[in-house]
Amino acid sequence: MMKTSDLRAKEVINTIDGKCLGHITDIEINVETGKLTAIVVPGNGRFLGFFGRNEEIIIPWDKINKIGLDVILVETTASVDYERLDR
Repeated sequence: MMKTSDLRAKEVINTIDGKCLGHITDIEINVETGKLTAIVVPGNGRFLGFFGRNEEIIIPWDKINKIGLDVILVETTASVDYERLDR
């Protein structure tokens, strides 16, 4: 059994590009089934990260490869797409 506070303490790492996406800021739960459906991590800010609100990266539960002691390994192209937008 794992608490949401345990999940929030772990760093989220993208296995596609090896980047640290940060820590979980929120989770999505299906209220009908009670199952966790996605985790939310902070995205890059707008305008090269200097101005604007940070966007969020929503990672579906099926994109989580492994939950370890210190990290959560995910497979998402969302962080790669954000990097392209910043250039």
